[in-house]
Amino acid sequence: MMNKNQQSSQNSGEERLSALMTNANAIKVIAQAVEGTLGPKGLDTMLIDQFGDVVITNDGVTILELMDVNHPAARMLINIAKAQQEEIGDGTTTATILAGALVNEGVNQVRKGVPVVKVIEGMRWGITKAIQAFEEKAIQVKEVHDIALKEVARVAARGKVDIADLVTRAAQLIGKEKLVDPSFKLAEIIRAVEGAENQVVSGVIIEKEPVNPEMPKKLTKVKVAVIDDALEPEEIEDEALGTEAGFTRYMRLQEEFGQNVAKLTRLGVGLVLVDRGIHDKAEEIFTDAGIMVLQRVPNKQLRQAAEFTGAKPLKRTGLKKEEKELVQLIGEAEAVYLDEKLKHVCILGGKGKAQATVLVGASTEEVVGERERIAKDAAAAVQAAVKDGIVAGGGAMELAIACQISGFRQEARGMAVYGVDCVVEALKQPFAQIVLNAGFNPLEKLGNIMAAQAEKGKDSLGINCDSGEIADMLEMGIYDPVLVKKHALKAAGEVAEAVLRIDTIIKKKERGSANISQREE
Repeated sequence: MMNKNQQSSQNSGEERLSALMTNANAIKVIAQAVEGTLGPKGLDTMLIDQFGDVVITNDGVTILELMDVNHPAARMLINIAKAQQEEIGDGTTTATILAGALVNEGVNQVRKGVPVVKVIEGMRWGITKAIQAFEEKAIQVKEVHDIALKEVARVAARGKVDIADLVTRAAQLIGKEKLVDPSFKLAEIIRAVEGAENQVVSGVIIEKEPVNPEMPKKLTKVKVAVIDDALEPEEIEDEALGTEAGFTRYMRLQEEFGQNVAKLTRLGVGLVLVDRGIHDKAEEIFTDAGIMVLQRVPNKQLRQAAEFTGAKPLKRTGLKKEEKELVQLIGEAEAVYLDEKLKHVCILGGKGKAQATVLVGASTEEVVGERERIAKDAAAAVQAAVKDGIVAGGGAMELAIACQISGFRQEARGMAVYGVDCVVEALKQPFAQIVLNAGFNPLEKLGNIMAAQAEKGKDSLGINCDSGEIADMLEMGIYDPVLVKKHALKAAGEVAEAVLRIDTIIKKKERGSANISQREE
């Protein structure tokens, strides 16, 4: 017979395990939703909403974002995947699969009696060692013309060579200095357009048409002004307009605005880009002067155009400056033209920093989104490779590092070794899933590869997903960016630790319920 304390302790343990299992199962469901997309033989997922709208995609973060998910642990994993996408732009599927594996292995250890704190301690140690190993094994990309970059793009683009070619050409135009700039994201220059031809434009594309159809459609040797504001007179309150002084001020502001706008025509400006709307008076002045104006330009495109042309963004009050000051803020471009078919404006030959825009052609509206997602993944992978180097892909390097960590697991303290084992098993999961998606037995292939790597001393040995034979991933041109690997593993560890630390689930009271009770009293 158990006494009350023993019974209470047993109930408490069961509650903790129940909470852990509930969260672990939610994580498992999310991982299963994307694992079938991994690798060159990964398949697509169809998502359908309540209205029957369909999205078919192979992109992990898109699947996660569009899934109907309510469980808090599952949402936690999705948020981590989104953070991976925002920070790196690729590797969300890998991060999700690693997180699922870490949580699953962690739960197995806890059920065997290993304290959660020791599992977490070992996981932290193992992940730190794995990240260090990735850094040590990285092959640095010395220049943007390295053939390995095109292979990185091809792998990230799921074998679509045309997209890989576009992305690497854009990277070469932009240059290494810009690619390693933390504020620049190569994926942001990608545009997928229905009916367009694949091309890399050495310039900036603004997805707008001129404000007035009477404005010119083509210009050469163009001066460019960028207005990071609304191009309208300063506002005056309605109440003030009812007074004589207020009306007089209103008329003065209108006149002053016209004079300020006219300064741009006298300076020979041919293109004006405006962040927000443009006043009718300004439109009339610019149209008469033969100036092309684009309004409500997306902020990213506005910044790209300013950098490319060398223009300094102006607020509308900045137009009050003297013309000799304004001329220093004007940019230049060799040519500007409206593509009437695609309904956008191209700016070429800017005097500022080099820019490129990748136009990805799509035959139908249905495939535009997927083509753009694929191209952005490839662009993110290329940029990550330039920043931090590459390693053998196909899950091969993860297997090699798993063996390495397993070899010195005893360096971890006490029962923390079981947490290290969780990391070792999780690192095997990407390879196993790639092999499974290719139609082979993952246990058989995993054993074969680990033995071959140990026998030949080559970390790059993996599986040819077409034949099932052992092959050197580097010789096959299958590379992965180290930065993607490191960030995915780190993100997965954060999710696993957060889930394993939860031992109680309590439903919160409804908002406002306390106030309602007080009012009833």
